Amino acid sequence: MNNISIFGTSSDAGKSTITFIIAKILQDAGFSVAPFKAQNVSNNSHVCDDGSEIAIAQYFQAEVLGVQTSYHLNPVLLKSGRGNSASLIVEGKVVTSKDVREYYRDLDLLKPAVKRCFDYLDTKYDCVVCEGAGSPVELNLMDKDLSNIFIATEYNTKIILVADIEKGGVFASIWGVYNLLPEHLRKNVIGVIVNKFRGDLTLFDEGIRIIEEDFKIPVLGVLPYIPFNLGFEDSASLKNFVQQPRNKKLDIAVIAYPYMSNYNDFEPLIADDEVFVEFVSSNISLEKFDLVILPGSKLVIKDLLWLKETGLFEQIQNYKKNICAICGGYEMMFENLEDIYAIENEEALKEEGFAFIPDNIIFEKEKILEKKIYELFGEKIEGFEIHHGICKNYPLSFEKQNFKGTFVHQIFDNNEFRTKYFKSIKANYVGFDFQEYKKQTVDNFISTLKAKLDVEHLIKSIS
Repeated sequence: MNNISIFGTSSDAGKSTITFIIAKILQDAGFSVAPFKAQNVSNNSHVCDDGSEIAIAQYFQAEVLGVQTSYHLNPVLLKSGRGNSASLIVEGKVVTSKDVREYYRDLDLLKPAVKRCFDYLDTKYDCVVCEGAGSPVELNLMDKDLSNIFIATEYNTKIILVADIEKGGVFASIWGVYNLLPEHLRKNVIGVIVNKFRGDLTLFDEGIRIIEEDFKIPVLGVLPYIPFNLGFEDSASLKNFVQQPRNKKLDIAVIAYPYMSNYNDFEPLIADDEVFVEFVSSNISLEKFDLVILPGSKLVIKDLLWLKETGLFEQIQNYKKNICAICGGYEMMFENLEDIYAIENEEALKEEGFAFIPDNIIFEKEKILEKKIYELFGEKIEGFEIHHGICKNYPLSFEKQNFKGTFVHQIFDNNEFRTKYFKSIKANYVGFDFQEYKKQTVDNFISTLKAKLDVEHLIKSIS
């Protein structure tokens, strides 16, 4: 069986979603399948079963498929760094911080790691479904592209194009990408998926005819736009979430600072029919909210300074209701934050925090990566840690009166903790089973979109 590359005809065309849909269809047909992305650029990451770190999109794809998670799924990850640099994570571990120009100059040095990981998956699974990045035909970057052209050429993958009709210009994007691909890759294109169509799908029947007859590209399907509030990969996908709580009991503010990370911590809240979540990115009044959450941050001191510049710092200091702080937000709650090795900043830096917690945070060179079941706030909570900051007295969590803080991500995934916590804020809160919601949402989403795809042509084209 051939491996598959998922190429978008533009950025944010829906490649991450199509990757797990195609993979799940093949898995349901009896094949063993793994997701893969050679290089991802995201501040949103997760700790794997093997203790490594990968982008959340590949972790979520593996979770949907029930595949063991490891660095092989995403060998190269770039996260926001100090100045013009990025934190470079190779095969699940931080290697260095690199200037973006330097990174592209040294790209060939990363190809052996990419090949090692792909080869490992290729020997273990019948099919590897490879997510591309952005558009595969950015002509000035094609020789610096690990996720699209390199993988498709090196491994002769079959190619599916994904076009976002919501952006407009869908015909030009399909025609342009197809014809700008190198000739040897055009021959491997098995079809195009038109994604995010709103309204009556039969209105695009003439569009299908044009693509198939005039462009000579098979159409694998036209997929309707369906809100999917899971697996948020980046801030763009976060902004697209849809929430309509019918039995609202709580208003929750999540402070959306510039380098906010690990948005997935809030998927259970967005899914909750009793909760309204607002992402606050300016100095609005916090008084209407029952709970204020300070989320994770890739650059904690920079985000702390942003809070001070906007006036939100003072608001949070004076806020008398409930506050919850996670990872980077937790670090901000200490007396001082000391980046003595310039891990996150251009130079060594010390900044005063909120002083809710009587201790200091030191940013150490070695990043803590941990995934396990924790004893937290009176519950057993499955979660993960991913941080440079450490403290002496409260290395995991701190709780006092109306404040809860922890380094551990995914605490709200725990039904018992979430229900107990929210009931303490609003006694009439009932709660729900997030795991069941997640399973039903994924299953319904896949089954709805599978019905719109030419599964027979797909399997025949890669067999």
